[in-house]
Amino acid sequence: MRIHAVLYAAIAILPAGSAQAQAPDSAAVAAAVSAYHAALQAGDSAAALDLLAADVLVVESGGVESREQYRAHHLPADMNYAKALPSARESVRVVVHGDVAWAVGTSRTSGTYRDREVNSAGAELMVLTREAAGWRIRAIHWSSRAIRPSGG
Repeated sequence: MRIHAVLYAAIAILPAGSAQAQAPDSAAVAAAVSAYHAALQAGDSAAALDLLAADVLVVESGGVESREQYRAHHLPADMNYAKALPSARESVRVVVHGDVAWAVGTSRTSGTYRDREVNSAGAELMVLTREAAGWRIRAIHWSSRAIRPSGG
């Protein structure tokens, strides 16, 4: 795992003035989100699925998938895309409320994927819950839009 990426994410997500008691939980949530992205980029489906709750819902491409549907359909494509064209995560904000947390972040992706130029801005919302084994992702919503050159 890329420890410096996890540490950076943990530091970057802490909102100014957050309670000290929330900091360890916020860091753990950010680490779970970062570990999920690292698993996608590494093509490690077992690690990615381990971070997903049994009843996770994945919202992307205009649809909603269960854990098994995601495993069978979008997960392989998401791993291929993440391996070929890593995204630069720009900001992540984590809110922890007891045993529930949400992480909201943005990203930029640019390059070539399958002979197609990509230049996009993305947004992500993950809802996590604390379980005995740690924080698990219960819902993911991804959206993106093409970034068009300005002026013309």
